[in-house]
Amino acid sequence: MSKRFGPTTALADVSLAVRAGQSHALVGRNGAGKSTLVAIMTGMAAPDEGQVLFGGVPAPSLGNRDAWRHNVACVYQRSTIIPALTVAENLFINRQSEGSVISWPALNRKASALLEEYGVSVDARRAAGDLDVEARQMVEIARALSMGARFIILDEPTAQLDGAAAARLFSRMRSLQAAGVTFLFISHHLHEIYEVCETVTVLRDARHITTRPAADLSRDDLVEAMTGETRRGATVWSRPPVPANTAPILTADRLSLTGHYLDVSLALRASEVVGIAGSGSSGSTALGQSLYGLRKPDAGTIAIRGRELPLGSVPDALKAGIGCVPKDRQKEGIVPLLGVGENITLPIADRLGRFGAISTARRDGFTNAMIDRLDIKTEGPRQLASALSGGNQQKVVMGRALSNDPEVLVLIDPTAGVDVKSKESLLGAVDISARDGRAVVMISDDLDDLRCCDRVIVMFRGAIVREFSAGWADADLIGAMEGMGNERQH
Repeated sequence: MSKRFGPTTALADVSLAVRAGQSHALVGRNGAGKSTLVAIMTGMAAPDEGQVLFGGVPAPSLGNRDAWRHNVACVYQRSTIIPALTVAENLFINRQSEGSVISWPALNRKASALLEEYGVSVDARRAAGDLDVEARQMVEIARALSMGARFIILDEPTAQLDGAAAARLFSRMRSLQAAGVTFLFISHHLHEIYEVCETVTVLRDARHITTRPAADLSRDDLVEAMTGETRRGATVWSRPPVPANTAPILTADRLSLTGHYLDVSLALRASEVVGIAGSGSSGSTALGQSLYGLRKPDAGTIAIRGRELPLGSVPDALKAGIGCVPKDRQKEGIVPLLGVGENITLPIADRLGRFGAISTARRDGFTNAMIDRLDIKTEGPRQLASALSGGNQQKVVMGRALSNDPEVLVLIDPTAGVDVKSKESLLGAVDISARDGRAVVMISDDLDDLRCCDRVIVMFRGAIVREFSAGWADADLIGAMEGMGNERQH
């Protein structure tokens, strides 16, 4: 396959063969060409050179969408489920009835039978918008299989799943493989590739680098193939220890939010990175959102240097010196139709000119400095944020969080869905922020994120259950996150 968009080469003579019944990993840094290849494989774009074959038969024309759906389907990181419709309506959209009249009881029965066949425990009559990420993904897989597709592309399927939900997904993948379903698995979580995939293909800079059995490719070799650089081992974070008697910048006292967490207290000191880890039901994400004002706790207080903040107010959190990288960069992070500069400078737009007018020169100058600081790959401040790769969009969100020169950074899954180099760059920015005297709270269950923390607080079922100093063992931390051994304090 070769594909160009104007002067940009998105794919350069890339070949890929996925064997029936396998799980085949497709990996590469953001911008390597994965999305373009998927667009071609799903009939959303035509290659400039090359062709797609299913079982040796050339792919149908791009206009024949039904024929494509019978061959291949993609479950994207951003769900294609329509939230206002029921699960049954989503499963059989445009196929609700064979006649002119829809029988809703028959449709619901048919949907329930389909969900049961593929082990999806969801009420077919339920509004799809009420489903969690895991359930939405399984509904999308069931919908694709019901159309006859036996080749499913999973695009970053675990980016928003906790460990238990990811394990359930992998178990279902194995069951479907045994029934003859083939998967192309795209993930930046490299350890998952070795867990579920037999074969790995690496793209770099729009070119095919290697295709090898996963068992024959070490993790260091995989990273080297993705980056073109020899892996030097995991980054070692060695900031000076924060004195125990240092006064906290941020204190949260007995915060509670019904259905999420209960009676949580914590303190963040200058130059300290504190991790908060836990599964999807732990309440850790809701706690981070509360610290930044995205959620309003039912009880408790949050204070910056002893000054109590109004709860549930993002503007007040910003004014108090709190910056945030939210969990979902698409829904809560970037404004896709604004430029890179507009996105980065949103919190400080009132400082970039006089009498309510923004000086584009001042905005571009500030943005260019942030682009250099975070190594954002962009054409410049005026490029639309939506045109950037996922990793660079995340850097834009980080730049916006830093633009206000905050005293406290609240980071929620800051490296989710980004490649190895982008992750290193983002975590490097966290390290520099701490060295500059900021207090950082890192809410994540990614062990690489947590390794840069001075200490890690573990939440389980809405409560703080353990605390680990730097140097923790993976097994101990994961065990605490999964509820093992929480009867004793570390």
